[in-house]
Amino acid sequence: MPPTVPNRGGPSSSQGGKRSQLGGKTIGIGVKRHRKILRDSIHGITKPAIRRLARRGGVKRISATVYDETRVAMKAFLESVLHDAVAYVEYRRAKTVTLEDVLHSLKRRGRTLYYFSKEDLWNEPKHHRTKVARRLPYRADRIGSP
Repeated sequence: MPPTVPNRGGPSSSQGGKRSQLGGKTIGIGVKRHRKILRDSIHGITKPAIRRLARRGGVKRISATVYDETRVAMKAFLESVLHDAVAYVEYRRAKTVTLEDVLHSLKRRGRTLYYFSKEDLWNEPKHHRTKVARRLPYRADRIGSP
């Protein structure tokens, strides 16, 4: 008698417990795709990163207990900003959080960012190398003459 296939939920229940054989160059079933669940990702903000932020703010010495408190405060601030940004995205019926969504949510919180708009991003000045490349080529006979 063949083993029975469980009829409960799970990642493969929507496909009836079978993977399709269409597409790709691989032979066989392959690996099921899944996204890693992020836990304790707040510790990705490392101690040196917090120190750099504090240095930028003018802090000279940092107590050892400050790092965890800083992580908690940063997480709370980012959660509130992203909560508002997601509200803007849902209102637009979109799936992508854009620059304008974050700027509007920061403005709503009273932390307006100036000089940071879409026009500034698309009209960035050309890289320094293009200016250098437009100069006349180097010639040894120009060294002595102005």
